[in-house]
Amino acid sequence: MTQRILLVEDEPSLQLTLTDRLRSEGYEVASETDGEEADRRLRTESFDLVVLDWALPGKTGLDLCRDLRQRGDETPVLMLTARTQLTDRVVGLKIGADDYLTKPFETIELLARIEALLRRSRPRGAGAGASTAGRISIDRPGAVVAVDGEVVELSALEYKLLCHFVDHPGVVQSRDLLLDQVWGYEHAVQTRTVDVHVASLRQKIEVNASRPAHIVTVHGRGYKFVPS
Repeated sequence: MTQRILLVEDEPSLQLTLTDRLRSEGYEVASETDGEEADRRLRTESFDLVVLDWALPGKTGLDLCRDLRQRGDETPVLMLTARTQLTDRVVGLKIGADDYLTKPFETIELLARIEALLRRSRPRGAGAGASTAGRISIDRPGAVVAVDGEVVELSALEYKLLCHFVDHPGVVQSRDLLLDQVWGYEHAVQTRTVDVHVASLRQKIEVNASRPAHIVTVHGRGYKFVPS
């Protein structure tokens, strides 16, 4: 099921940019520029996440988040703020925001935080059987992977490696970390096994394995997964 995000941001260029990017990642996005209008929408519609600017006309993001929590609505809230003072950010968290991101920010970090909040808010044991990352979908109970709707056959380690990447979008994964998290090696070992498995996985999920769009090499550091 497509996850719904309410984006509340009064800066037109940022709202347009974020809306387009979130939709390209497969989310259903509704947007508002006014706190009062966003509040009315939250009272009548259901969302999986709210991305909320601190400074809004009509009703501030802080007031909107407080009202949301006071009426018992536990929808995850990611607050966007230009405020850099620690006390301001603490206030936002205390009134019920789940996370915050200080402007200016990189879109890839916003996406990673959104995915983390959605993952944490997912009921344990329910709805956790499927993951979607751009062209790639994973049925976890059945260990079935499909790319553009076509099932692809992966080895057990390739499957585990792909799940790890999908669970950590945009985060650089060193070879040592992958050996620890995927292979279970507690100590660094001299081996090219990570590179070999990444190359094999790319052959199965990338449109062009020689110019990968999903599992990207970060020279000198390792790999990172890009969902789009």
